[in-house]
Amino acid sequence: MAMRLIGAGMPRTGTLSQKEALEILGFAPCYHWVNILADLDCVGVWDRAIDGDVDWAEIFGGFEATVDWPGGYFWRELMATYPDAKVLLSVRDPEDWEPSFRETVWNMGNGENLVHLLSSARALVDPRWARYVELVERMFWGPKGTFAAGHAEPEQLIEGFVRHNEEVKRSVPAERLLVWDIKEGWGPLCEFLGVEVPAQPVPHANDRDTFVGRVIDGALAALQASRA
Repeated sequence: MAMRLIGAGMPRTGTLSQKEALEILGFAPCYHWVNILADLDCVGVWDRAIDGDVDWAEIFGGFEATVDWPGGYFWRELMATYPDAKVLLSVRDPEDWEPSFRETVWNMGNGENLVHLLSSARALVDPRWARYVELVERMFWGPKGTFAAGHAEPEQLIEGFVRHNEEVKRSVPAERLLVWDIKEGWGPLCEFLGVEVPAQPVPHANDRDTFVGRVIDGALAALQASRA
């Protein structure tokens, strides 16, 4: 089974909805950051990938698509590895994207907020979560991170978001790329992939409360277990 679609869109651009949509369309299974959360033991392979030690067939064996990070972080490498795969760049209004990203992904590793505090507390009692937090740091804020140029201020996140999107649009051949806002619905996506439009609506998943709840609930469970 070969990779058929590479998602290059940033987190918080409807990527979990995209995962579900692609699987409805037959591009299944689709890899997403939730795969890491479901199996924290796989963090190590992504750490090695950042260091250049990677076997994509090992990571994506059995998957037909990938969206969100960590796959999107490696969109260039995956394009070269899977030359027949199409590329989906999911987009969103930058002014809307920034607070959504800040209140979820950014808050988990930065600032004084409940999500960060609970995530840090879980890392103290759960070594696997600690490695996961380090992976997030490397992919987003560290020297090799997507936002290595800066991320503390809203305008820095927006600049990084726009810079990433423009880089994808410049680099991917037009016939291989779809720039898609999930609000556009099935039409552009199905035409791009050459499949029929489903009767059901495009899925809607992973809003802010779902993301924050996942981090908080996981942390509380780990902390409770550590007291047992």
